Amino acid sequence: MAGLTRLSAALPLVGLALLAGGPALAQSTRPAQPAAQAKPTAPKQQQAAPAQGGAPSPAPVNPFTTAPLTGAPAAKPAPEPRVLIAEVVVAGLEGHPERERLELATYAAMAVTPGTRVTRGELQTDLSAIYATGWFSDVRIQPVDSPLGVRLVVTVVANPVLQKITLDPPAAKVPSQVVADIFAPDYGKTLNLNTLQARMQELQKWYADQGYSLARVTGPTRVNPDGTVELLVRQGTVAGVEVKFVNKEGSDTNDKGQPIKGKTKNWVITREISLKPGDVFNRRNLEEDIKRLYGTGLFSDVKVTLQPLPTEPGKVTIVLGIVEQSTGSLSGGLGYSVAQGVFGQIQLNDSNLRGRAWDLSTNITYGQYGGLIDLTFTDPWIKGDPFRTAFRGRGFVSRDVPQVFQNTQSGQAILTANNANIIAVQRAGANLQFVRPLNGRDPFRKEPWTLVLGISGQQAVPMNFAGQGSTYGAINGSTICLAFNCASTNNLFGLRLATNMNRLNDPRNPTSGDFLSLSTEQFLPIGNNSPAFNRLRAGYSYFIPVEWLKIYKGCRPKPGDSKDCKQAMAFQVSAGTNVGEIPPYEAFCLGGGNSVRGYYDCALGSGRSFVEATIEYRFPLFSIISGELFVDAGSALGSQNLGGLYGNPAALLGKPGSGYSVGTGLIVTTPVGPLRLEIASQGATGQWRFNLGVGWKF
Repeated sequence: MAGLTRLSAALPLVGLALLAGGPALAQSTRPAQPAAQAKPTAPKQQQAAPAQGGAPSPAPVNPFTTAPLTGAPAAKPAPEPRVLIAEVVVAGLEGHPERERLELATYAAMAVTPGTRVTRGELQTDLSAIYATGWFSDVRIQPVDSPLGVRLVVTVVANPVLQKITLDPPAAKVPSQVVADIFAPDYGKTLNLNTLQARMQELQKWYADQGYSLARVTGPTRVNPDGTVELLVRQGTVAGVEVKFVNKEGSDTNDKGQPIKGKTKNWVITREISLKPGDVFNRRNLEEDIKRLYGTGLFSDVKVTLQPLPTEPGKVTIVLGIVEQSTGSLSGGLGYSVAQGVFGQIQLNDSNLRGRAWDLSTNITYGQYGGLIDLTFTDPWIKGDPFRTAFRGRGFVSRDVPQVFQNTQSGQAILTANNANIIAVQRAGANLQFVRPLNGRDPFRKEPWTLVLGISGQQAVPMNFAGQGSTYGAINGSTICLAFNCASTNNLFGLRLATNMNRLNDPRNPTSGDFLSLSTEQFLPIGNNSPAFNRLRAGYSYFIPVEWLKIYKGCRPKPGDSKDCKQAMAFQVSAGTNVGEIPPYEAFCLGGGNSVRGYYDCALGSGRSFVEATIEYRFPLFSIISGELFVDAGSALGSQNLGGLYGNPAALLGKPGSGYSVGTGLIVTTPVGPLRLEIASQGATGQWRFNLGVGWKF
């Protein structure tokens, strides 16, 4: 007992106390409060009995004392002395609802057990291990003398029971339900800092998954006794958007070291960026913004840099490196259409007029049976409009051969009554159109519904191929009027209201979604020989993704490769009617590459009403070649007889008025769009027609 007594006296002085001047080992998450100290027991001064016949033994040396520092070279440090531990007791959890759980966690964290000899360093390790369990805000180890040896009293202060998580700032961009769902399993339980950190990582992942890539969740910054824990969220905000014009290499200066000046106005670029100064940075939103910039067709590359502000941590400036591409073009070519025969065409276009993203296009076409001069101006987004309203204006002069008066299938035609020549209609006019997405004043919201309002005016003059006016047409002894009121000139003034709903997954080659269009156009009787009638049209397309044929290798991906199998069943139905007295050249036509494909243009029928339907199966064959199987059907609904002096041009030309076709085709994807090469039957007649078209039928 003499040795143990000396040990208990030495421990409060220099043995196991690791805090400066303190008698106990301690670690805390907050400033430690002085612990009550037991009065030290005065050490018993014991001396060993003198040996028989010899001098008294020297006093024992205190194993925890340290040698004074001297100027002599330091000797190799002696190993730390070990002390026998007789008992380990956990205190401070009396009355705690989870006392047993926390005591077991404390014992499990310690390497020291009764009966072991430990050093000062080993106790420090145990102290850190207990604190590392995350259950406690304060941990102290107090050595106490006992009859059996040194008794270690581990005094712990448990964290409060978690009741609520709050975020700083309170307006952090995370729904309260998300916070509740993440931390709900821990509510009503003792707060564990390790578990809290894991939950914070889940919250951090939620931010990253939602696109808030600059957000950081740290803390806790405050743990209240009532169980409320506050976490700090640095969301990362946008300080501003800066535009730089750069070359393909990314340099913002030219060969002379001068800044590159772009043609495009800065506001044309920045209006496409939804992230504004003060907004929380979101990677997804920025990616959508960049897609919109590419969608303008004005830029070949957009290089994005996030530039942190040294003086304001958490803020970044979005720097856009813009590489402009040529927006002016001059093109020409030769083609063929039923309405104009063989024709030549010249197009002049600038899609970034005055750097404002205005599109100005001029088209001059001259063919066997007519020609066209067309000037079109488009503003894709009227400056300052919060709805992203677009404007389009068009002026034109055209002359073509209406297929209402011809049957290319049989070679028959209604000719001018005065000189038996081919009938043509010359039109001169203009139209204005406003297109507004129904986005609730949010120009960046993807809204499927669009509203269209238009006004048009034109003068229509029926004539022969030589340009001489003609008001009547004749075939097989029958005569009909070629224009409203059998006049030499008709004036048509119309107001058009339309709406579109687009939920297609791909505007060029959809495989899922649907598209709806509804329109009404009222023609007003303004002036002489001006008809009054209303034209109603509706169309609906629906796509269902399928994977029936797997010819293309993208439909059979290897492990680790992504699937590329654009395959769909497509359905379309469209219908229209004219209410009122219409000029014959305004009748609906059935047949052609975008109608019932087994028939030539307008060869199936024409009338004041119509309905068409198509079922189509599209499937990939190679990387740029797809196949299709289709069935088309259409009917004039018994409306081919226009009545009165206008007669029944379709019946005079032998047009059946209704029919169907079955066919197949190949579609080649090109930079200008899909090209279609199709073959389709004319019902069950055994006759087939080849069709060459641009783009899918719908």
